[in-house]
Formats: sequence, C-alpha cells, structure tokens
Amino acid sequence: MDQQKIQIFDTTLRDGEQVPGCKLNTAEKVAVAARLEALGVDVIEAGFPISSPGDFESVVEISKVVKHATVCGLSRAVEKDIITAAEALEKAKRPRIHTGIGTSESHIQYKLRTTQEKVVERAVAAVKLAKKYVEDVEFYAEDAGRTDNEFLAYVCEQAVKAGATVLNIPDTTGYCLPSEYGAKIKYLQDNVKGVENVILSTHCHNDLGMATANSIAGVVNGARQIECTINGIGERAGNTALEEVVMVMRQHPDLLKYTDIDTKQLNAISRYVSDTMRVPVQPNKAIVGANAFAHSSGIHQDGVIKKRETYEIIDPLDVGVDHSSIILTARSGRAALAYRLKNLGYELTRDELDVVYPEFLKVADSLKEVHDDDLHRIAEVKHKVAV
Repeated sequence: MDQQKIQIFDTTLRDGEQVPGCKLNTAEKVAVAARLEALGVDVIEAGFPISSPGDFESVVEISKVVKHATVCGLSRAVEKDIITAAEALEKAKRPRIHTGIGTSESHIQYKLRTTQEKVVERAVAAVKLAKKYVEDVEFYAEDAGRTDNEFLAYVCEQAVKAGATVLNIPDTTGYCLPSEYGAKIKYLQDNVKGVENVILSTHCHNDLGMATANSIAGVVNGARQIECTINGIGERAGNTALEEVVMVMRQHPDLLKYTDIDTKQLNAISRYVSDTMRVPVQPNKAIVGANAFAHSSGIHQDGVIKKRETYEIIDPLDVGVDHSSIILTARSGRAALAYRLKNLGYELTRDELDVVYPEFLKVADSLKEVHDDDLHRIAEVKHKVAV
C-alpha cells in the first residue's frame, strides 16, 4: 500500500509563545520561522495578528521571507480579527487564515454565553469572511475533545459548506484518551459530508501526557495534519511535540504515514528553540532530551556496546545526535568502564580491569558521574596502567 503524507503544522511561534516568559521579538520569530521552513514543516502558524502590533508585524515579516511553507495567522470568529489576519498575510506566497470558535457545552454556556445555533452562525460567517481574502481557510472547533460528536460533525459540515479547506479538531484541554480521540476523528470522517475534500487536523494538548498518543490516534483514523510545536512547548503542560510524532511515524512504517521533515535537524532546532525561547528541555525528554541516548545502567550499557539496537530503537544520527553516551556511575559495569577507558586510549587486559574496577566503584560511589579526568586519575595515578 502507498504511504500517506501527513502535513506538519508548526505552532511554536503562536501556541508555543503563549508560555510565560517566551515572548520573542520580530527578528527572533523570523529566524525561528526560517529554521522551521528548512526543517520541512508544511505550515507555520506565525502568530495571532490582532493580539498586538508586535504580533502583527511578526506575521508580516515572516510572510515576506517564507518561500515554500504555508504561513498561517490565527483569528477568532470575529470580523476585525479576520480582516487583521488577512492584512498581515498579504505578502505570504501561501497564506492561510485559521479561524474558529468554541463548540463544547462548557465553552458555549460559560465562556461564550450563547447557543449552539449562534455558534454555528458565527462559525459559518467567519469562514465565509476569511474565504473572501484567502483560498486556504482552516476552521477550528475549540474544545472539540469535549464536544458532543453529533454537534461537532454538524458544525464541521457547515464550515466545509462555507469554504473551509482544513478542519482542526483540538483536544484543547488535553482530556481525551487516545481511543476517544481516535474515535472522534473517525466519526467525523464517516459523518461529515464533504470531508473527503478537506483535511482533518489534530491539535492536542498534553495536560494528561497524551498529546503525542492522541495525535497518532488521530492520523490512524483519518487526520492528515498534525499541529505541534518544537519540544512540545505550549500553553500549560504543552502541545504535541513535533519531534515525537515525526519519529513515531518514521519508526513505525506499518502505519503507512510519512512527513517531509528532515529528521537530522531535530536535535539542532530543539536546542535553538530552547535557547531562543529560554525554556530548558527536560533531560529525559523523548528524542531531543540530553539523556535520550544516554545509558548509565550496567546491563543496558553492556547491551548497547555489543549492539546498539539492543536498547535503542532510534539511531541517534537520524535525529542529529553524534553518538550514544555511556555515562559512568556506580551502576555501571566492567564493560562500560572498559569501553570508556578504551576511548581514552587505555587498552586494559581482563586482569588490569579487575584491578581498576574496585577503584572505579569507590570514586563512583562518591560522585554522581565519573568523568574523563577521573578515569585518567584512576588508570594512571592509582594503578599506573600504560597507555
């Protein structure tokens, strides 16, 4: 069977920037956008133009420099929002207006204080207005994760009739289980007239740690776009991590899904976004964390040294990491010690290793990690092992 292309919609510069302390200036945003385009993302959500003059300017400048990716501007289902987004996107080669409204009972009753009928009217009016300015209009049903499927399908169908080209189905609060979210996408795929002519999109949050799983469940059930951010940065507990969904699809060819992402750039862009947005990446973060390819358990180290695939399902080179790391701690065994010493130029016999290893354990018990300088002292000063 042929593989299906999954579009990657990156919202690092919009949803990601909503994190407190992550505000970027226009030059920084343009630089990040350039890297995202080089990475191979299909859509760059450049900002929310109505929100501030700075955001408007950033969308304008990003629109000028991006040559291949679609540039998207967010708006609410509000006339001024949509007109402002259209103005900001005037220079874009491939502009998209992203507009929508809350559809769950919680949003309708308590946030919007309106009715389902009024929500549908506003949704249709917003899409029709956006369509006057751009051909590519994405409609989002905010809090779709907690929206009744029948009503959600009706809203989406009306948005398609009004001219929407993409239907965004956000799990705004990160509440859904993967089985629930996947079933929701399938329900829309089966019940929205005209859905075959548009793209269903996932937009999942990580409040319960399921953003990646939900996004994959979405594409398995018919979604053809994933909305995500570098490092999973975003509101509250964050968004779907771009690097995670891309590598899930790459490592599971049986899913028959692929992206145009140059995975060898993932580590570098992760570091760049972390530094630029001043948000550290947790060490145990999947794919791009400092410990993602680091091994300190003796059993794991022995396996990896003998054959990397024993404990690594991803080749570090595939995501731009030079090599796996063998971290020496008190949990490390003789194989790891011999391996690290060999890298430093010390070829130890079995007998020499038996002499050095107890001394290594003494040092390891007093330190969190044994570094190269410590190994030199252990090998040369303590036991005079020749290089």
